[in-house]
Amino acid sequence: MMAFMKRLARDKRGNALLVAAGALPLVIGSAGLASDTIQWTLWKRQLQRAADSAAIAGVYARMAAQDVNTQVTNDLTKNNHTGITLLGSPTIVLPASAVNSVSPVSVGLQLQQRLGFSSVFMAAAPIITANATAAAIPSGNYCVVSLESTNVTGITAGGNATVDLGCGMITNSTSMDAAIAFGSSSVHASPVAAVGGLDQTDNWASGTTLLPFTLKQADPFASIDPPAVPSPCSPGGQAKVNSNNTGTYGPGCYSSMDFKGNVTLTAGTYIVTGDVDMGAQAVVTCTGCTIILTNATPSSTGGLNINAGAQLNMSAATTGTYAGILFYQNRGATANVVNKINGNSSSTFQGAFYFPNQEVEFQGTSGLTYNCLKLVSRKVTFTGNSTVTNSCPANSGVPDITGYHVRLVA
Repeated sequence: MMAFMKRLARDKRGNALLVAAGALPLVIGSAGLASDTIQWTLWKRQLQRAADSAAIAGVYARMAAQDVNTQVTNDLTKNNHTGITLLGSPTIVLPASAVNSVSPVSVGLQLQQRLGFSSVFMAAAPIITANATAAAIPSGNYCVVSLESTNVTGITAGGNATVDLGCGMITNSTSMDAAIAFGSSSVHASPVAAVGGLDQTDNWASGTTLLPFTLKQADPFASIDPPAVPSPCSPGGQAKVNSNNTGTYGPGCYSSMDFKGNVTLTAGTYIVTGDVDMGAQAVVTCTGCTIILTNATPSSTGGLNINAGAQLNMSAATTGTYAGILFYQNRGATANVVNKINGNSSSTFQGAFYFPNQEVEFQGTSGLTYNCLKLVSRKVTFTGNSTVTNSCPANSGVPDITGYHVRLVA
């Protein structure tokens, strides 16, 4: 018997089978755990993606004064491409706005799924959680705002235009070419943002931040309405100064303005029911004034034309309803009309230009200076050989326009 046992101990036949049999539980266990880990990670990723999307949808809803719960639920329903079933209702929290963000929304989701291998050893299926917080983050200070909200380009820079704003531009255009710069134009403005798309181009200066598919920019002057046109319009008639002549006008209501000579406008608010035209020989000075283009029939509201040869030194009022606004046009003015703003190298403007339903086109000459220009119009075009240089001195009285970009913050 002892001899048999010794021979059996020295016999190596079948050892591989025994080793394989002994290791098989470990191999199966490792494969099962690996499979469960991959499945868990997939579910976690899908759940996190759903939470991220829902939080972002909640911020958009909050910014638009819509019901956040409804929009979060709709987003979870529409974007559930994986067919996962949530455990209970989403947890939605509306935290207080922080210094560097507004309208934050937090969404928490839970998912309970049985794992193929681990469920053999677990009495209950594990619960997977995901949490996301999104908010509207300040994206920059804008001095050009295009309110165009259709599928056409809102901001255009072409020709030999040189634009140096010292701040950003934003358009509500939904076009994939919402803002474009082409030809020999050069645009120094950052950020450049749009609800639609933005193409990379060498015409955007180095270091420009492009923010496509961003939050729609609200009209910063939406709460400011034009004054009622007095009846009768007084002093009435046309404010007109011919070439080589001199004239002074005070605040009041005029049928139009036609300046070709030396003009002084005293501080105050000017209501103009027709066009404002400043010719090539015009020299216009006004400190602390607001020119309001409006009409009792809004569609008959006039436009603005400033010739490239005109020399204008104008600054907006610093107090009152129209503080910081240099030119204001009635929102009911007929669309698809172009207002032309030019001026020679000795011209300076300080204040906001507000043309919410019409286009503004710049064709100014080199040296034209804007001291804290804030332009809000339907569409904006920089063309020809125009050179726009803008800077904001301290205490300019012109209101800031801050834009926001929705993104995940946690």
